Amino acid sequence: MKPTEHARRRRQLMQMMEPGSIAIIPAATEKTRNNDTHYPYRQDSDFLYLTGFPEPEAVAVLIPGRKQGEYVLFCRERDPTMETWNGRRAGQEGAVQEFGADDAFPITDIDDILPGLLEQVDRVYYTMGNHAEFDQRLIGWVTHLRAQVRRGTHTPAEFVSLEHVLHDMRLVKSSAEVAAMRKAAKVSAGAHKRAMQAVRPGMREYELEAELLYEFHRAGGEPAYTSIVGGGANACVLHYVQNDAPLGDGDLVLIDAGVELDGYASDITRTFPVGGRYSAEQRAIYDLVLKSQLAAIEQARVGNHWNDPHDAAVKVITQGLVKLGLLKGSVSALVRNGKYRTFYMHRTGHWIGMDVHDVGDYKVDDQWRLLEAGMVMTVEPGIYIAPGTRGVPKRWWGIGVRIEDDVLVTRGDPEVLSADAPKDPDEIEALMAAA
Repeated sequence: MKPTEHARRRRQLMQMMEPGSIAIIPAATEKTRNNDTHYPYRQDSDFLYLTGFPEPEAVAVLIPGRKQGEYVLFCRERDPTMETWNGRRAGQEGAVQEFGADDAFPITDIDDILPGLLEQVDRVYYTMGNHAEFDQRLIGWVTHLRAQVRRGTHTPAEFVSLEHVLHDMRLVKSSAEVAAMRKAAKVSAGAHKRAMQAVRPGMREYELEAELLYEFHRAGGEPAYTSIVGGGANACVLHYVQNDAPLGDGDLVLIDAGVELDGYASDITRTFPVGGRYSAEQRAIYDLVLKSQLAAIEQARVGNHWNDPHDAAVKVITQGLVKLGLLKGSVSALVRNGKYRTFYMHRTGHWIGMDVHDVGDYKVDDQWRLLEAGMVMTVEPGIYIAPGTRGVPKRWWGIGVRIEDDVLVTRGDPEVLSADAPKDPDEIEALMAAA
């Protein structure tokens, strides 16, 4: 993302802040994996959204109207010895020249400088609860200032929830963000196609996962979340991540996987036959899930509310399950009483962006949020018939199907960002046969 995009976001946020305010956003901390090794570092999404700065041990401060510069960044100093071990640091000069800070200070000086900035404002925009250690430091600075009020020290009188403002900004994507998400979806679609052509009976699920990881890493990305590769009955476990069972001929395999690229996630699910052809029962369930997904995508339009795609998917799935004899009764009563949840127990989607389950309220004033152009959501209905499901003939057991795409709400028709990943069953079978 270009520095001008981050600068635009900072300006927009500062315009939304009350006069006499300061916003404080800490970077993510490094997480220890074991002993002296760390998990791969992933920057805090709010911090990354506003700064583009990729390093830990940093704090961004926005002070609208400050004469010396409205954007202050505290970060690590350059250190040739540490950089020999762990790689280059931007330092204060890089924070200004490369990342657009108006002013930059060593992170080691924050205890001396930030309280002075707090002393000049009436309210603090901050997200409590995400960074427990920094929460305590901030509270300590403010408490110390308030202890000096009799000396005439000015102290902030109010804390304001930063995420309430910032997450609404993040919910509606800019053209630059949409372009990044299209790119991520394209890479993920290629990974799903690779898996479809690589699968063979007898493979382990993790072998198929390796095909996905190859495509993610060769594009310069990382998995946006732990990939789900569930063969046979494992596809009926919604968050299955063991990925170690053998893939049987005659089984379906459900893959829920997406890459994170340039800070933006994709999230795609496809379900296909290990042996290359769907059985009659598998095809019946697959066709029903696909029909429900297309109905749900059609509802992802400006002016509809968040729940409209879910309602559309539930209605189609319930109608189809009645037609197949897996549910009995009137469709309206089955929907009203939630009987479909035996087979379809989750929601039809979630926001997606920098986070896989992205920020943004689903309800406003206790009412489903109206969809706006620039919002991006997943649409992911499914049907899961676990072995032993009561009242269901055995030939249906172990069939789990989910189809998921990333969908952009536009001023016209919904745009399926992940359309490159095949989901027409005949197209999938043809792709697999050509491998």
